Amino acid sequence: MRTTGPGRADPQAEEARRAATEFTARMLRMRTAGNNGAVHATLCEAVNGPPGRLPLVVEAMERVGLDAEIATLLWEAAALPPGPVAAIARALAESGRAGQCGQLLRQGAARPSSEAGTIAADLAASGRTDEAVTLLAALVRARRAADAVGAALAAPEVTPYLLRAARGVSEAHHHAVTTELRRAGVA
Repeated sequence: MRTTGPGRADPQAEEARRAATEFTARMLRMRTAGNNGAVHATLCEAVNGPPGRLPLVVEAMERVGLDAEIATLLWEAAALPPGPVAAIARALAESGRAGQCGQLLRQGAARPSSEAGTIAADLAASGRTDEAVTLLAALVRARRAADAVGAALAAPEVTPYLLRAARGVSEAHHHAVTTELRRAGVA
């Protein structure tokens, strides 16, 4: 937690933590009442809020056993446009929530390859290259090499990360992606 001076807590951090706790209490009440539609709408509300608050929400949800709702939250986050997905992935990674960040990024393999490339480029540009590789590895596992190369066609700067991801999946995948990159004129 950030502080504003010796022994003083940052009021914004405290407010974010309080809001996450209140959000989770509301979720728990709705879940207990069996109001699944309201639970889903509330999860969507959280996903569309400030990305930096999402790790606090996940932490608070874990404390009260809303693990299934965390999975839904991440699924909804993965459906956002590329910019918000990258921002949420960064927030999760920077808060030490590598597991949830990886889950979010692996769901990115369901996106069009060009969007995955945009997200990977955003992550790499902000220094989150491991997260970019996680996303691209999921893409390589889920798609034919010719489709996975669409990420590099949309964002040529991710080419080295795509190759690293493919090598991490298997030598055969690396060879196939390399071949398709050459065929596409990217590598």
